[in-house]
Amino acid sequence: MATVDVTVRGAGIFGLSVAWACAQRGAKVQVIDPGGVAAGASGGIVGALAPHTPERWNDKKAFQFDSLLRAEPFWRAVEAAAGQPSGYGRTGRLQPVADDRALDLARTRAVEAAALWQGRAQWTVIPAQGDWAPVSPTGWLIHDTLSARVHPLQGCRALALALARAGCPVQRDGEDQGAVIWATGVAGLAALGETAGNGVKGQAALLRFDARHAPQLFADGLHIVPHADGTVAIGSTSERVFDDPTGTDALLDDVLERALTAFPVLRGAPVIQRWAGVRPRAASRAPVLGGWPGRPGHYVANGGFKIGFGMAPRVAEVMADLVLDGRDGIPDGFRPV
Repeated sequence: MATVDVTVRGAGIFGLSVAWACAQRGAKVQVIDPGGVAAGASGGIVGALAPHTPERWNDKKAFQFDSLLRAEPFWRAVEAAAGQPSGYGRTGRLQPVADDRALDLARTRAVEAAALWQGRAQWTVIPAQGDWAPVSPTGWLIHDTLSARVHPLQGCRALALALARAGCPVQRDGEDQGAVIWATGVAGLAALGETAGNGVKGQAALLRFDARHAPQLFADGLHIVPHADGTVAIGSTSERVFDDPTGTDALLDDVLERALTAFPVLRGAPVIQRWAGVRPRAASRAPVLGGWPGRPGHYVANGGFKIGFGMAPRVAEVMADLVLDGRDGIPDGFRPV
């Protein structure tokens, strides 16, 4: 390979997305991951790209909003370059409204969304109807049109193929050259120091149920995500203490039971995959982006816990800005310390 401008360590969603953004700008990039593409948490099955609530606006919510709006052109460009699908679709989301207080809050948020979401997406309160809806005690649902889905493993594979066709195949090993971007998940957080964050295990399941054009559902802390391939993902647990990072157990059985109670339409759908993995949760709950303190020429893109796929298009953009052009558009609360 010719002289490399950027080395990306890690072939999960942040590493692949940043590499793609750099390559699109003409940089010579190499991606190195001993485990291969999406070997860690990015190889999951849920893929809910869901926004924060439209209220108490801050840098994190604004960053995520911008990223969700960029997601469709981002993934369509990746699919065109790769010649295969990512599973992306902006299908929206439905949530139940628990009681009168929650109903008042949902309507207040609808007013906030009209301003904060700039008319580019809606948050509305609608009557519950049809089979594809969560059980709602009030008979009302929250419907937002900003939420989207992507199939995590398919998305990462499409990114890796697009990069390979651009002359940047993912490598299992190699030497650092040029600027080095560390997107190494839980191990990378640990390398930043014990206060940087930790790993949180998640367990999820995939059902054979074709609702590919339906919105995703959210209730009782569970994401129900219909994928374009005729499957539905259910997830996930959030486990701080665990012995087996990739094993599924009775905690997933409980998730499935709760899901069938909240979403009776899924009863009888066969479980075709059970998945578990450990996701990097930064102490700030925001992505960790920017220069690695005390290591000139080294950068960090990490901490995508639960929101990594939704944040990836904007993360890729700001990291490419910083590394290639020296332009720093990273929110202060996202920086490594």
